[in-house]
Amino acid sequence: MNNFTYYSPTRIVFGRDTEKQAGSLIKKDGGSRVFIVYGGGSCVRSGLLDRVTASLDEAGLAWETFGGAKPNPTLAHAREGVKKSIAFGSDYVLGVGGGSVIDTAKAIAHGTANPDADLWDLWFKRVPLTHSIPISCVLTIAAAGSEVSGDAVLTNEEDKKKKGFGTDLNRCHFAIMNPDLLKTLPKYQLAAGITDIMQHTMERYFIPGPSCQMTDEIAEGLLRTMISAGRRALADQNDYDALAEIMWCGSLSHSDLTELGRGKDFSVHKLGQALGGVYDYTHGATLSAVWGAWATYLYKACPERFSRFARKVWGVEEEDDVKAAAEGIRRNVAFYKEIGMPTSLKELGLDPTEEEIHVLSMFASYDKTITITKILPVDYEGIKKMFEMAVDGIVPED
Repeated sequence: MNNFTYYSPTRIVFGRDTEKQAGSLIKKDGGSRVFIVYGGGSCVRSGLLDRVTASLDEAGLAWETFGGAKPNPTLAHAREGVKKSIAFGSDYVLGVGGGSVIDTAKAIAHGTANPDADLWDLWFKRVPLTHSIPISCVLTIAAAGSEVSGDAVLTNEEDKKKKGFGTDLNRCHFAIMNPDLLKTLPKYQLAAGITDIMQHTMERYFIPGPSCQMTDEIAEGLLRTMISAGRRALADQNDYDALAEIMWCGSLSHSDLTELGRGKDFSVHKLGQALGGVYDYTHGATLSAVWGAWATYLYKACPERFSRFARKVWGVEEEDDVKAAAEGIRRNVAFYKEIGMPTSLKELGLDPTEEEIHVLSMFASYDKTITITKILPVDYEGIKKMFEMAVDGIVPED
């Protein structure tokens, strides 16, 4: 087991009607002028935003709302929010929505606290981020794990680059999580969230080397729970217990807990973020569309990890590691199909030209400056091959 430092300071407030505690929690946290960030308006139509602002009124807090956060949050929208937040005099930012809303809220908080710095300069660390204002959230979509993570992602619409940014200043002070809020999500969005949660776990799981039994057991249990609860929730979206399991797994999957002693990779996310940045596809769908190709490219180089995944998560009984690994990949891809997720670029809606694959590979390799995966170093040419394999969704043969 490798050395690690674990830090997860976010207070989780979980259960029915917990959004009514937002005002008292912010007041206790020292906030007085709250800038509320939300997305396309579903929280308005459902009455959730009214319940949140009523709690702020009850606590005697001033507030202003800022809607329009997009599924792939944009730099331009975050910059607009920074201007409005500064004009309002915000000392607290509250995201009401899913990961894209929360990531936008994080960016706005940093920009508000650093009015002389451009957000993109902060994002690329050309200007160091040393302070921010508090961020918290009311979670409405189980997927990104942004409610507990130190990460955030923005897309620059001008050059189509989607970039992650990690800092402990991204961590929410509290996260309100009411599983009832998942009942009205479109099934496709729920399934995309299930995929993202599983991928957050697998990005930390498929790393060879260190012996981390406890960390592995947590990851494997989380994946089995997601498969079971995902099937139940998609069959009956009023199943509160299934939704609660998904929402809690979403937070655990990206709280760093499943990487302790092993680390993380996020190579599949680099492929997915290239697709999301260029084509604005749903994030979870970009991951399912490339995962089978990514796994097929790599599994023979790391059969011990892929075969353990097959046996522990999917119950594969094959004794040969390579054959077991191949079957585990096939079963995982079949699950994505079962829940309605694309498992190839064509199913995602893209039949890329050679030039388009080149552009995607350049984005994923940061213009040929990095390699991906900790299984083996995969450069631009390997990434290009993965995208080519993903066009039709190649998986290991029987």
